[in-house]
Amino acid sequence: MEKKFENITALNTRQEYDEALAYTKSLIVEATQKGFLNSPDANNEYVREIGRIGNMCADYEDTKIQFNHITVCGRSPLVRVVQEEMYKRDIKQKEVAKLIGINDTVFSLFMNGKRRLSMSSARKLYKNLNIDPKLILEYA
Repeated sequence: MEKKFENITALNTRQEYDEALAYTKSLIVEATQKGFLNSPDANNEYVREIGRIGNMCADYEDTKIQFNHITVCGRSPLVRVVQEEMYKRDIKQKEVAKLIGINDTVFSLFMNGKRRLSMSSARKLYKNLNIDPKLILEYA
């Protein structure tokens, strides 16, 4: 295995990051072909190098790249969870709007990704529907 980035402990430019990603992908292909990734608890030269470069890429992403929020079918994860909870409880949007004390039109705008909820309304989602507070903080 040819090692790259041996003397680097952090990625500082987008070019270094892109090269590190390409290197990691090539290592994964090579290790897979040679059977070094067949075991879930494999601990070999390839696994350690992929992990080392992967950690540097993750650190670069955390400090230098701003990602947009993930959406599923055009909806934020919070909206998806609220929809699932509504389905489980067999309740309609109007009922949820009433539960959290907002106008049903405002709630509809939130559910369609056109408006954010106030923290007060988001807090009521947690209290009344038991929605994960981490989702609320990130996506409300």
